[in-house]
Amino acid sequence: MRAARTRIKRVPKRGHYDLETVYSILDAGLICHIGFVVDEQAYVIPTAYGREDDRLFIHGSPASRMLKTLQQGIEVCVTVTLLDGLVLARSAMHHSMNYRSVMLFGTAELVSEQKQRQQALYALTEHIMPGRWAETRDPNEQELQATTVLALPINEASAKIRTGPPTDDAADYELPYWAGVIPLRLQPGEPIVDPKLSDGIEIPVHLEQYLTQRRYG
Repeated sequence: MRAARTRIKRVPKRGHYDLETVYSILDAGLICHIGFVVDEQAYVIPTAYGREDDRLFIHGSPASRMLKTLQQGIEVCVTVTLLDGLVLARSAMHHSMNYRSVMLFGTAELVSEQKQRQQALYALTEHIMPGRWAETRDPNEQELQATTVLALPINEASAKIRTGPPTDDAADYELPYWAGVIPLRLQPGEPIVDPKLSDGIEIPVHLEQYLTQRRYG
């Protein structure tokens, strides 16, 4: 996984190159940012994603400029960041954040075989909400034709992680200012029922499990 362009140069001790760490961060995130260049113009597009084994999947409309461009084999950079806390130091210059992030490079490939596309869409859906695929209608042929799926191999990636308290200058530790960490986490609220939901349909088990895990896990 370690390569010249994935090597962490700024605070290298925070760098991680093992697949277990990279996968754990990708699996915990929901949104990635995809960077690419077209005609000397840089773009960074946020999008949902899913992972299966060593491939990252993205999808969207065939009319999407990003998806049409990425099919041409251009180099892309994908990042995922999880914000875990605000690090408040005694010095304004030493404030920081605790985070887990992944950066990966590569070229995307079109997923054209129908069974593979179905599996990719399953991975995308289950990444966002585990157990959801079984509780929904399968995509029909028209929907599949109206969806482009790309796969990006995860073979050139690195993770960077910061944890722990602030790091102040030795002379500042006696200053009369509060210092520490404010933990942050993404937490779901109460489900908002679709006004058109038919009577008698209760919250499914997979959603109850998701809410419990995210709130108390």
